[in-house]
Amino acid sequence: MTTPEASNIRVVTTIGHVDHGKTTLMDALLAANNIISSRMAGKIRYMDSREDEQERGITMESSAVSLRFNVIDRSAEGGSSPRTYFVNIIDTPGHVDFSSEVSTASRLVDGALVLVDVVEGVSSQTVSVLRQAWIDRLRPILVINKLDRLVTELRQTPMEAYHHLSQLIEQANAVMGSFFAGERMEDDLRWREERERRLASKKDAVAEQAEAILNDEAADDFQEKDDEDIYFAPEKGNVVFASALGGWGFRIAKFAQIFAVRLGIKETNFRRVLWGDFYLDPKTKRVISHKHLRGRSLKPLFVQFVLENVWAVYDAILLNPNPDKANKIVSTLNLKIPPRDLNSKDGNNLLSLIFTQWLPLSTTIVQTIIDIIPSPRAAQPTRIPIMLHPDLFESHVDPKSKLEKDLYSCDAGESAHIVAYVSKMFAVPTAQLPEHKKQVLTIDEIRARAREARIRAEESREQSRTGSPSPAPGHTPSEATIDESESQGDQKEATETLLGFARLYCGVIRTGSTVACVLPKYNNALEPTHPRNKAYVVNATVDALYTMMGRDLVPVNSVSAGNIFAIRGLEGSVWRSATICAPSTAGIKGVHAPGWMINLGGVNRQAPPIVRVALEPVIPADMPRLIRGMKLLNQADPCVETFQQTNGEHVIVTAGELHLERCLKDLRERFAKVEIQPSEPIVPFRETAVKASDMAPPKTPGASRGTIHGTSFQNFVTFAIRAVPLPDLIADFLRSNLIIIKRLLADWSRLDSGTSEKVDDEAEKAATTGDILRVPTVHPNQFWDAFQAKCGEAGPEWAGIVDNIWAFGPQGAGDCLLIDTRKDQERQSLKRRLDRAKETESGDLQRVTREFDVDIETGFQIATFHGPLCAEPMEGMAFFVERVTIDKEGIEKENDQNRLSQITGSLISAVKEGCRNGLLDWSPRLKLAMYSCDIQASADVLGRVHGVVAKRRGRIIAEEMKEGTSFFTVSALLPVVESFGFADGAWPIYFSGTNVD
Repeated sequence: MTTPEASNIRVVTTIGHVDHGKTTLMDALLAANNIISSRMAGKIRYMDSREDEQERGITMESSAVSLRFNVIDRSAEGGSSPRTYFVNIIDTPGHVDFSSEVSTASRLVDGALVLVDVVEGVSSQTVSVLRQAWIDRLRPILVINKLDRLVTELRQTPMEAYHHLSQLIEQANAVMGSFFAGERMEDDLRWREERERRLASKKDAVAEQAEAILNDEAADDFQEKDDEDIYFAPEKGNVVFASALGGWGFRIAKFAQIFAVRLGIKETNFRRVLWGDFYLDPKTKRVISHKHLRGRSLKPLFVQFVLENVWAVYDAILLNPNPDKANKIVSTLNLKIPPRDLNSKDGNNLLSLIFTQWLPLSTTIVQTIIDIIPSPRAAQPTRIPIMLHPDLFESHVDPKSKLEKDLYSCDAGESAHIVAYVSKMFAVPTAQLPEHKKQVLTIDEIRARAREARIRAEESREQSRTGSPSPAPGHTPSEATIDESESQGDQKEATETLLGFARLYCGVIRTGSTVACVLPKYNNALEPTHPRNKAYVVNATVDALYTMMGRDLVPVNSVSAGNIFAIRGLEGSVWRSATICAPSTAGIKGVHAPGWMINLGGVNRQAPPIVRVALEPVIPADMPRLIRGMKLLNQADPCVETFQQTNGEHVIVTAGELHLERCLKDLRERFAKVEIQPSEPIVPFRETAVKASDMAPPKTPGASRGTIHGTSFQNFVTFAIRAVPLPDLIADFLRSNLIIIKRLLADWSRLDSGTSEKVDDEAEKAATTGDILRVPTVHPNQFWDAFQAKCGEAGPEWAGIVDNIWAFGPQGAGDCLLIDTRKDQERQSLKRRLDRAKETESGDLQRVTREFDVDIETGFQIATFHGPLCAEPMEGMAFFVERVTIDKEGIEKENDQNRLSQITGSLISAVKEGCRNGLLDWSPRLKLAMYSCDIQASADVLGRVHGVVAKRRGRIIAEEMKEGTSFFTVSALLPVVESFGFADGAWPIYFSGTNVD
């Protein structure tokens, strides 16, 4: 396979909502490369290699293919020349359960084909994948698919279809515009913060702030960005109208080329007006805008020259079959269709033959990719800075080193640095690797094997005549036989091989070379030899390289910059994602020069896993195999988490019901190969309390509601704790900035211990506890000031609590607060502890008091992690420690007799029960995790949709009719605990076969 130039490479992915035609589109492109038959395109679903993917008809795993196309390039002078392009395409799932596959794929590509069903329009997952494409700075192409449904199902006229298409494009552009507006607001905030920082630093150097402003005025103008290039516009060529199942598609440039000559208009000028409110004046034969209609009812150019011609073909072949019209259409378009097919009664087959010759989908898609998607050499100067510096808002960044220069230019020279990004690991059965497949022998190899067999037979006959014993043909001595049997046993154990799904950004990587695997927690700001970075650099040897061809792997000796590939040899070194680095093509052996390591970051998951299930083998002796299988599944699936709970249960956390079903199937059939008994889904709940009108009298007479008095063993320590529900304003702020709290505590823990131990990944910890991490609303250095402001807004009772916050909970970081309001001694303050690395202690009594403070905090953490209703974490509660009384003499006596542990243990239990009873003193509530779902149904079953949602304790939040169709889109909130079986089991029962998507 020849090595392509970087300028002739395109790397693109297909994204969109489920069942919008992504895999069907891939079939059309594969058929154009003669990988599958054109008749099987859209039916074979070649990229869906899993059995359950074929059964369900949806994609569950992203897969890649490298295609080669010969294109005639037109020069500016009017000449043409053939050119070969290599297009790397990644097909991704559209189901929300597998959105992590979209995240891993979008990190590797430069552009995206965004498929939208013309009837369903911009759906929920369409918005999600568009957001992912925006975050990763991909160049999108809008593919409006299933255009034939407007003709055959909705029976719209060309004029109605034009208005429908216009609204769909406006919907997509509205989504892109919202992303742009949000980003500009963030850029403006960052610009203002940076400007204030510079002004503050200058203010220290100059006498007055006014002078600082004058000195900095010229450099501080906010740079506005143009949003013209982010929108979809057919006249720009970034919109494709298609029917992937029919195998046809077009851009308006196709029809502009046909009709420009007839109308005597330049093709480029006609292309600009073929979409939009432009009309052809029948008298003057000139193109006019809507301003010059003067009341006349004229058809837009797109309707007159494009849609009416497409509709005419459908009318003559399918809707109102007319052989004469069909023959005329074929002869007019100069198509080569055999008379047998032309006279056939199978209208769908004839329709497919006409359109695939007239408007071939593969040609349109490939030409659009070449025109719109930049080559790696043109895309990487824009995308690489964002990957290296996510908070960057400058449009252009100059390279600061040779490594960055190689990255920006996509250098494929021998001396260029090797930088490849592995976005995920995926498992392949070892027997299906090319090295283990039976190879087709050539004639020379067959003859050589026959000669060897004849020689062995003659040697055997000679040895039999001399009487010497000889081993059976094809067998080796006994020692070798034992070794062979052992190796076969090992091979049976390792039935799955982990490969890395990667893209090479610069350099040339070869098999056998040794490379460095830089893990996601590597800090680019520190040196590679720094203690914090040493643990995140692992060396590995490239055992094999493959070009991915859907379900097949093609072994190659080397891969050049800009290509997608699979790599073997990272198992045991890379967990899920990593950056592969080397100073040159030769690898890292004997290299000591600095400046060749870089971390391109980790993949952000859009949908965190939420469905938890405990697993155990049917046969207890198979537990070790189950544990190994879960570990392998955890590596092979980017959106699954596996861990062992404190009670010993092995738990798997998945993104949804369908994702869970696929994981269990993989464990049973591939990774563990044992029978598994899963538990009922463990859905996370939260416990809280509210103020209600029908509450029982307070548990402690004469005290405020929620006040609980408690004592330790033999009343050595007595206390009073008051529980109060947090205002929504404060609780929402804490939930939004949960990551900030975790980071502040982690940084203080490292300073306090004097070590550089690694901090657990917040996303992984959230997966195991069921938390949902949100985007922070403040920066870490502004957290306490913003928190103080929120408390002031909540009311006078909460205005001064920030300095008295003892701890957050549960597990040290959450939206429950322990607040110290004791009046007779120094109060605990988490804010002050974070400001100082260590606290000073004075005297034994102070030490003992501090130990009891730790016990009180421990009881608070246990209570908030296991609430009183169903042992689920608490949410939105504040606990005020109003009094703590210590019997000093009794404590000293118990300490002398080494019985202090009884007091501390009883104090922890008493505080735990006190916090729980304080919550129950209010009106307790159990909060359910909710799914947001969109239901599309026709008007005659709309009432029953409300019934099904209400039966599952759901709530309808929006309902609107899609204009131009008979379908309603219903948005609902559904409890996760009631969602199992909702998509598959509920609708056939309640709707008697009516299709509801």
